[in-house]
Amino acid sequence: MKKDDPENGADETPPPPPDQQLIDRRRLLSKVSVALGVATGAALGVPAVGFIVAPLLAKEPRVWRRVGKIEDFKVGETVSVVFEDASPLSWAGVTARTAAWLRRVDENKFVAFSVNCAHLGCPVRWVQTARLFMCPCHGGVYYENGDVAAGPPPHALPQYLVRVLDGHVEIRTDPIPIG
Repeated sequence: MKKDDPENGADETPPPPPDQQLIDRRRLLSKVSVALGVATGAALGVPAVGFIVAPLLAKEPRVWRRVGKIEDFKVGETVSVVFEDASPLSWAGVTARTAAWLRRVDENKFVAFSVNCAHLGCPVRWVQTARLFMCPCHGGVYYENGDVAAGPPPHALPQYLVRVLDGHVEIRTDPIPIG
């Protein structure tokens, strides 16, 4: 084997160094590519993060809704009243309506309970003869003041704020906690 044999690779000369302009161009294009990738990621990521975070920071609207004239309700009677949710979606239709159990305590005092059980949100019904709110799904029972009488509900039946204004009974639409 010879030292100068071209098949041996001993006499090969290293390639010439790349032109400095070519190196600078590659670095520039590499940095531009990375910057465009970061900008594209941010452009796609910011709306996604906003979509996730915005509902957590938004305050629920609280609106007073009329449910009837004061003379429409008898003292001591508990009735179901229907009203529109505080933040109905334009496409919600009938589902934008919600309800409450309203009782007239005396001439000017009312109390309103959620129709949703504090356990899992199932609808409760008022049983006049027993003077109890009953949830048929899991056996939740509430006294007429909303306190838990039996079953799995973790706390009393949620209540709405009620006021009388200009001869009309109004309920403030608040988000009702469940669970």
